[in-house]
Amino acid sequence: MRSRTLMFLCSTLLAVAPAAAQERMYKCVDARGKVYYTQVPPPECLGRDTQELNKSGTLIRKNPAAIPLTPAQEQAREAERRKKIEDEERSREERRKNLALLNTYSSEKDIEEARARALAEAQTAITDTQRAIEGAQKRRKELETEKEFYVKKPMPFKLKQEIANNEIEIKNQIVLLDAKKKEISTINAKYDEDKRRYSELTSGKTAAPRR
Repeated sequence: MRSRTLMFLCSTLLAVAPAAAQERMYKCVDARGKVYYTQVPPPECLGRDTQELNKSGTLIRKNPAAIPLTPAQEQAREAERRKKIEDEERSREERRKNLALLNTYSSEKDIEEARARALAEAQTAITDTQRAIEGAQKRRKELETEKEFYVKKPMPFKLKQEIANNEIEIKNQIVLLDAKKKEISTINAKYDEDKRRYSELTSGKTAAPRR
């Protein structure tokens, strides 16, 4: 008997629920002034104010339409969205670099040793380039001497080509030497920054409260 009573109550509640939903109505006016009374807001009222009414027609709630953004507001919102994405990406990149730094070095001494190795490699490259320039300049003098034999007669094409190639080589090596010298400053700036960041990160760890 009790189970039948429970089943009856459940079926009654299920029947009442949709009936209660059907008693609620929506009122809205479309762009042409036509009034709608429907159980769900019609497509014609999309983006317009709607009123929610009970079965007796009493106003329950007003649902104002979302106010469209102006072009300037749209641009501002898009700019804000892009800035947020860029800030998040920048934060992720900074965390990645910090982690890589801590995984690479175990002390500031390691950083100075890495700096010394990088500077030594750069200095070796500078020395090699200077030697290449000296060799090319020496060869240019030899070519100038050969060139004197052809003041009154046509110079062989091979000699002309070698002189031209020699000039190109000297210019290229000078440009390379300048770049290698600038690399010294770049290396020092890099390791100065690594050392600064490492000091900040490890100081933060040291300052963390112990448990």
